[in-house]
Amino acid sequence: MRKRILCLIAALLFLLPGCGRTRPGAEETRLTVVATTYPVYLFVSAVTAGVEGVAVERLNTGEASCLHDYTLSVQDMKEIEQADVIALNGAELEEFMEDALAASDAFVIDCSEGMDLLENLEHHHEEGGEEDHDHGHWDPHYWMSPMHADHMVSRLREKLCEIDPEHERTYEENAGQVSAQLDALDKELTDMFAALNGTWKEITGLITFHDGFQYFAWAYGLPLLESIEEEAGSEASAHEIVEITELVREYDIPVIFTEVNGSDATAKAISRETGCEVAQLTMVMDGPDDGLSNYLEGLRSNARTIVNGFAGEEVVR
Repeated sequence: MRKRILCLIAALLFLLPGCGRTRPGAEETRLTVVATTYPVYLFVSAVTAGVEGVAVERLNTGEASCLHDYTLSVQDMKEIEQADVIALNGAELEEFMEDALAASDAFVIDCSEGMDLLENLEHHHEEGGEEDHDHGHWDPHYWMSPMHADHMVSRLREKLCEIDPEHERTYEENAGQVSAQLDALDKELTDMFAALNGTWKEITGLITFHDGFQYFAWAYGLPLLESIEEEAGSEASAHEIVEITELVREYDIPVIFTEVNGSDATAKAISRETGCEVAQLTMVMDGPDDGLSNYLEGLRSNARTIVNGFAGEEVVR
């Protein structure tokens, strides 16, 4: 009888949240970190690599064209409920997390804290004479700059060492390796844009159909003439199309840019009117879970696309 009672108690303890939680094929998980976006997930994974008992999960935000409209899924809620640590992009990007954070007792890391942020672009897509969205004062897309991403890594390292001091050395070493990769990427992209000078051409101005490329443009001194964010099911107004068409002609712009998951209807209309090309850039908001190389290649691809688009030939590979 006593043996049966002990077995029952053991079974009940195992079912309690946080007790004996494991991942398939992994050791017992003692610290679960949930990242709110794909870039945050990639950097958390890199900083925690090789640390025993740390599991990194991410919310299903990758397919959303605008996170200001995102609604947490049932699976997202389960992930948040299990989280010991929640790593946020911050800068007012995760407004959809307010209620969930209020109900959670997880330790929260805001990767944007202490960061020098750019003000949000003033241009908002308008419909019916009113702005559809208020995206806040600060531009939250800072991960598009390797220098800002490095601050993100530093913030994650600092807080993970505070939470889990036993593995401080590994966090420090990992963060140092990631910082070195970001520094190398920054130099590589700078060289890519410098390569355009050898073609006797220049980037006269960027026109993008997503408002998330301001940090990338700032990092490499690229003039950002216009940035239109087209929400799903909504296109630019007739006034905006005329305005962009005039800019393309005035600055002799050979290519305009849409975002990988965004609408390209307006861009194609302008292309037909002016003869400019349409190319895609990525915000690195989704992808496979197999490493930081996905972030590095995303920014590398953007630089390559911009340089080759303005050169009219393959200058960089």
